[in-house]
Amino acid sequence: MQPTLVLNVVGMARALLAHAPALSALAARGGVRDLATITPAVTCSVQSTLLTGELPSRHGIVGNGWYFRDLAEVWLWRQSNHLVQGPKVWDIAKARNAAFTSANMFWWYNMYSSADLSVTPRPQYPADGRKLPDAYSWPPSLRDELTDKFGIFPLFKFWGPAADIQCSQWIARASAFVLQKYSPTLTFVYLPHLDYDLQKLGPNHPRIPASVAAVDALAGELIEQAERAGMAVVALSEYGITEVSGAVMINQALRRAGLLVVRPEKMGEQLDAGASEAFAVVDHQVAHVYVKRPERVAEVAALLRGLDGVERVWLGDEKRTHGLDHERAGDIVVVSRADRWFAYYFWLDDDKAPDYARTVDIHRKPGYDPVELFLDPQLSAPKLKIGMTLLKRKIGFRSLLNVIPLDTSLVKGSHGRVTDDPAAGPLFISNRPDTLPAGSQLAATDVRDVLLQHVFGAA
Repeated sequence: MQPTLVLNVVGMARALLAHAPALSALAARGGVRDLATITPAVTCSVQSTLLTGELPSRHGIVGNGWYFRDLAEVWLWRQSNHLVQGPKVWDIAKARNAAFTSANMFWWYNMYSSADLSVTPRPQYPADGRKLPDAYSWPPSLRDELTDKFGIFPLFKFWGPAADIQCSQWIARASAFVLQKYSPTLTFVYLPHLDYDLQKLGPNHPRIPASVAAVDALAGELIEQAERAGMAVVALSEYGITEVSGAVMINQALRRAGLLVVRPEKMGEQLDAGASEAFAVVDHQVAHVYVKRPERVAEVAALLRGLDGVERVWLGDEKRTHGLDHERAGDIVVVSRADRWFAYYFWLDDDKAPDYARTVDIHRKPGYDPVELFLDPQLSAPKLKIGMTLLKRKIGFRSLLNVIPLDTSLVKGSHGRVTDDPAAGPLFISNRPDTLPAGSQLAATDVRDVLLQHVFGAA
């Protein structure tokens, strides 16, 4: 077996390689293909396709979250690998050779998988309302090893307005340690830093080349370590990020049409998904719209087709064509124009927004919220407010860390829709050009088998 390292450099595209000397050199030594990704081109769906070789219609990961119909609740960013239906690449590899081992360093759906080693973000949530940085690992002793060596995983650098290169640095160092000590046959590493800057600034911002170079330097260190040990190396990305100029307020449109129901509470208006005739779970440039009664699907679809910024509205056969005919998917799948994205906001008056709207709360919000990457520019001293809030929590008081704005115009980059220009989309690089197919593209559904070929050679 050929030990193989797989680096997921999120947001990397062929158009950005000019600023990435290490990845460019890897491509020059081996080969590069445009990755023909899936819809939705979002983290959980694409990673599940890369690892299973299947579309969402088979593996069931229709987005970064969905509406759990039997619970009448929207849940995003769950972590159990049991949600991914079907065998993963490491299951197939282990069946071929019992000596095969694998490590999953921060790819999603990381908990309770059949990978031999795994590490993923997992905060602690004390009953007093605090959120404490931490990670989960298998075996549990690995988390203690990594914490002792590199400190507590920097959760607040992983997502939110403070997100920066530090989380990717921690992951890279932890991955280097795992490669050195445990020598897995197949190792997956997630480097998210570039993704944040692309969403905050947009791909054409003058600071992006420096962001590319920063994450490329981390990738380069891992590539050097792996090749020095005689490993095959793959670097890939999941999606490309395009410039955007505004959000589509899809849930507000459904509410104005009398389809979406809210429940007034002391904490602001709350989405009442179970009582709504129709509502959307938004995920970057894709939205799953759930319709309570089948006879109203056509009516809701007609309304959505009339929204400014909506490009495609898919029903039964169209969902099947795009690999989204799964029970978890919305009754309608909506795709935005390239220059727009979907915001989850369902309130019509910001004074009635739920209390979590101005916080970083990826599990409570019924849709993905990229505005969490920003501090409210209207706050005169946001760092002071954050410090005082954390101090209050530390001494035992509950206090809301409401420092996130409600201004969707701040977001400058998005993804989820397959890019019109392949050069702006994701890519696949390998130092083993013999494993790459002919032509300029590699389908996301073929990545699993290409990785197996890296490990075992041609079938």
